[in-house]
Amino acid sequence: MLDTRPAAVAGAFYPAEPGVLAATVDAFLAAAEPRGSASPKALIVPHAGYVYSGTVAATAYATLRDQRDRIERVVLFGPSHRVALAGLAASPARAFATPLGEVPLAFDELRRVAQLPQVQLSEAPHELEHSLEVQLPFLQRALREFDLLPFAVGEARDEDVAEVIDLLWGGEETLIVISSDLSHYHDYRTAQELDTATSRAIVAGEPHALDFESACGRVAVRGLLVSARRHGLRCQLLDLRNSGDTAGGPDRVVGYGAYAFA
Repeated sequence: MLDTRPAAVAGAFYPAEPGVLAATVDAFLAAAEPRGSASPKALIVPHAGYVYSGTVAATAYATLRDQRDRIERVVLFGPSHRVALAGLAASPARAFATPLGEVPLAFDELRRVAQLPQVQLSEAPHELEHSLEVQLPFLQRALREFDLLPFAVGEARDEDVAEVIDLLWGGEETLIVISSDLSHYHDYRTAQELDTATSRAIVAGEPHALDFESACGRVAVRGLLVSARRHGLRCQLLDLRNSGDTAGGPDRVVGYGAYAFA
């Protein structure tokens, strides 16, 4: 087993100094207006730099206030941006580190899931991947102690992802998080149109309506929609903005949405 996977994007996507990072995340969470159903089972959360998507991410994590003492395990899926990947890759590390400390991995469970043909244990997809890492400081401040099951997601069928989610579904102690931004590098108006259509599809539970233009984490999102329908969950849109609303210009924006399933 590998030891600790160190933080790869601290100081770039979010502050590297522990005190500054904690204060930054706490401020995002405190400013988030309560929305959505209490006690969500699953969330979809953006993963850009905090200056861009932190306010939107906070609207998702603020829904966990009543679950702070109940959630003991987080199953986290994010797209593999840097390593081409067939299926899903679980991390072989013992823990993931951020400036706020280490998050232990549920390695025995990861090893069990890696027996599925679509899952492998591999360090490479996780080594520099930001989509999973940027969620951790929010989880560390929103929850108490928890185990992590992180999966980098490549090309996979909806059912391949849904099978992993169903296997790890658990009870009220388990939270499922899908890390995904929405449309990329369109003008502001085009992004709004695309992201509105994507949000309609997510809320309606229509995985086949999501394509390459919809979201970078579309593979995991589609898998969640399949699993959520099996379990009778309903989705609520919590927030929908883009970088033109937060910290960027209107010419080439990235879309961000926050969604809760309960």
